[in-house]
Amino acid sequence: MKSKPFLLLGVLVLICYAFVSFSLNNVPGIHENIASAIRAGNAKQLATYFNSAVEITLPGKEGTFSKGQAELVMKDFFTKTPPSSFILEQKGGSSGGSQFLIGTYKSQNKVFKAYILMKPVEGQLLIQQIQFECD
Repeated sequence: MKSKPFLLLGVLVLICYAFVSFSLNNVPGIHENIASAIRAGNAKQLATYFNSAVEITLPGKEGTFSKGQAELVMKDFFTKTPPSSFILEQKGGSSGGSQFLIGTYKSQNKVFKAYILMKPVEGQLLIQQIQFECD
């Protein structure tokens, strides 16, 4: 009889974990908001989804940057290679709550494959890594 409260507590913990995991994996609009910021070449809007440190890989620039520095790095990239289009091709996640986006970024005569990794931080998904590779 004493094991029933522990069983109930265990079930409640599992339900709470599943709810939090589901909530993080299904944040309404975050994928489209990030894609929209990239489409517009809007580093300021994109930076609202950056973690405090972001790993960035761009042609000729690579490193881990603070949120403010990362915004400037992306602004420079968007200025030098302004977007003509960005198509979000794939998105997904893991059981741990991480999310990824893969898309194609076009700028004049250059095409890049874009990879974005987001991880849950204090209840919200934030960009940990962003990578643009020449296609």
